[in-house]
Amino acid sequence: MPNLQKKRFFIPEENRWVELKISTSAIRTINKKGISAVLKEMKAKGKSIAV
Repeated sequence: MPNLQKKRFFIPEENRWVELKISTSAIRTINKKGISAVLKEMKAKGKSIAV
């Protein structure tokens, strides 16, 4: 089972907060690259995210 956590992120382009239930490894990736870059990367791969 993955270690899932609820985490709030601020998306400056949309000027709003979102709460995601993500794994701890995803939290580290977002902290390293930034939430905007990770969201753009996911959209480019064709993966959807319910925000």
